[in-house]
Amino acid sequence: MCIWVHIYSCHMDGREAVAACLDALDGPFLKALSEPARIALLRIIILEGRADVGSIAQRVPQDRSVVARHLQTLERAKVLRSTVEGRHTFYELDGQGVLAQMEALMHLIRTLSPICCPPKPSSSKRAK
Repeated sequence: MCIWVHIYSCHMDGREAVAACLDALDGPFLKALSEPARIALLRIIILEGRADVGSIAQRVPQDRSVVARHLQTLERAKVLRSTVEGRHTFYELDGQGVLAQMEALMHLIRTLSPICCPPKPSSSKRAK
């Protein structure tokens, strides 16, 4: 099961929240977004819209096969979606997928924050 589905669909105690956070930090979504070459590909797709592997590969220094692997990684992470038309694979931003991943991450942070990061005491309480 996708970690985001697990996080978003259940209530967690402190240990579960910490474990889910560590899983999310090491998960496919953040890993996919941590590689500069993938960000460059994502930037092209965001600015220019749907494009096939060949036209994207022409815009970057990496070989087409490397570009294809990066695009597949972004697709598995639910950042992009693809359609195959004949011999061409077209990629486009998966807005709903990114939004779901970001919402799940925010839910996790909201769950974890009171456990690991209690609010700072107000300045009036420290002065006493």
